[in-house]
Amino acid sequence: MLDKIIIANRGEIALRILRACKELGIKTVAVHSTVDRDLKHVLLADETVCIGPPPSVKSYLNIPALISAAEITGAVGVHPGYGFLSENADFAEQMERSGLIFIGPKSDTIRLMGDKVSAIAIMKKAGIPTVPGSDGPLTKDMGKNREFAHRIGYPVMIKASGGGGGRGMHVVRSDQDLEQLIHMTQTEAQAAFNNNIVYMEKYLENPRHIEIQVLADGHGNAIYLAERDCSMQRRHQKVVEEAPAPGITDKMRRYIGDCCSKACIDIGYRGAGTFEFLYENGEFYFIEMNTRIQVEHTVTEMITGIDLIKEQLRIAAGQPLSVKEEEVMIRGHSVECRINAEDSQTFVPSPGKITRFHAPGGFGVRWESHVYAGYSVPLYYDSMIGKLITFGESRDVAISRMKNALTELIIDGIKTNIKLQMDIMSDVNFQLGGANIHYLEKKLGLIET
Repeated sequence: MLDKIIIANRGEIALRILRACKELGIKTVAVHSTVDRDLKHVLLADETVCIGPPPSVKSYLNIPALISAAEITGAVGVHPGYGFLSENADFAEQMERSGLIFIGPKSDTIRLMGDKVSAIAIMKKAGIPTVPGSDGPLTKDMGKNREFAHRIGYPVMIKASGGGGGRGMHVVRSDQDLEQLIHMTQTEAQAAFNNNIVYMEKYLENPRHIEIQVLADGHGNAIYLAERDCSMQRRHQKVVEEAPAPGITDKMRRYIGDCCSKACIDIGYRGAGTFEFLYENGEFYFIEMNTRIQVEHTVTEMITGIDLIKEQLRIAAGQPLSVKEEEVMIRGHSVECRINAEDSQTFVPSPGKITRFHAPGGFGVRWESHVYAGYSVPLYYDSMIGKLITFGESRDVAISRMKNALTELIIDGIKTNIKLQMDIMSDVNFQLGGANIHYLEKKLGLIET
C-alpha cells in the first residue's frame, strides 16, 4: 500500500479521500490555500502545506507548488479528487516524470479521453453506441458542414472537442444559424480550453443522462458498478443523482456495462472512471468519459457496498481489483442532493460565515461535507458545500428519507439550495422517475415548455 500521499483538492472530496486513507493506514498531506487553513481535512491531516493565495490558479492549479509539497513531505503519490487538476493530462505526466504516483489513469489515457473527437472514435471501435455526428472535427468548408447537418438531421449540436462541464456547446436548428454558431463555439472553445476544434452531433430533444461507473486495474481486469441517473440538471450542471437509474433493466445494464468494461481493457484503463451517455427511446448514446472520481460516486457506493476511493488507492499501489463482476451485488436505491451555497431562486453564490449548523442523521442517511458552525464559505471556489445521500430498500423509501433529511439539515448564515432540493423531492414527476435532462429547467422556467 502507498505510504503517504498528497490530497490535491479541497472541501468535501478532500475529506472523503482523507477518511479512506486513514482506513488503509496511508499518511496524508493536505495542501491548501491561505483562505483554506481551517478546512476540516486540513485540521485532520498528518501534515499540511500552504501552496499559495486563494485564487485557484495560484494554489490548487499551481503544479510546481504541488510537486514541491510532495518533495518536502516525502509523499509518494497525489490524489487529485475531482475538478481542478483531476483530468489534466499535463499534470499527470509531470507527476509521472517526477517519480510520483498519480492516483488515476495514465497521462496518455487522460489525454486520449479528454479529446471528445478521439474518445468517440475509440468508443465506436469498442462497440459502444455513439450519437450520430460528423465523425471528426469540423473544417472551414461550410458546404461540407451543411452536408453533415443535413445527413444527421436538424437540430444538431456544435460541441468543443476539449470541452466539459456544460461549456462549449450550442444547438443549431437551421442552415441559417449554422455558420455563426460554429464560429461562436470555436471562439468559446479557444478561450476556455485553448483548443478551438469543434465537432457536430445530433441533438437529442428529450434524453436522460445515464452514466456507468467502472473500475479497472491496468492489468487487464475491468468491472462496471451499475449505472446512475443524473438527469436533474440546471445549465448542464447536475443537481440530483440516483442509482440505479429508474427503468433500466438487468439486460440493458449488462449490455452497456459489458461494453464499457471491454473499452477499459482495450485502452488499458487504470483507476475509477465514468462513461456518460444520453439515453432516449431505449437507446444509449456515448457522450464522454470522465477519467476521475465523480461527485456522485456516493450513490454507487451505497447500492454496491464498494468504497470507490479505497479501490482507487489500491489500484494506484499496483494491486488488482478486489472484486469481480459476478461478485457485484446491487441492493436497494440511493439518492444524492448537492447542497450549494447559493440562492435557490437566482442561483447567485452566497459565500459567508455559517452561524448555525446541524447535520441530518438516522438510518440510511449519509452527509458528506467539510462545513461546520463558524466555518466561512469563501467566494473563490465552487459553491457546493455538501452532499446529502440517502439509501432505502426502494426508490420511494430513499426519496422519503431524503425529504426527512433535508428538513433536518440546518445551515444558517448563508443562503443554500435546500428549498430547491425539497421542491424536487416533492415533485410528482420526479417521484415517478425517468424525467429527462430538460425537466428541471422547464420546471424552473429557465427554458420554454
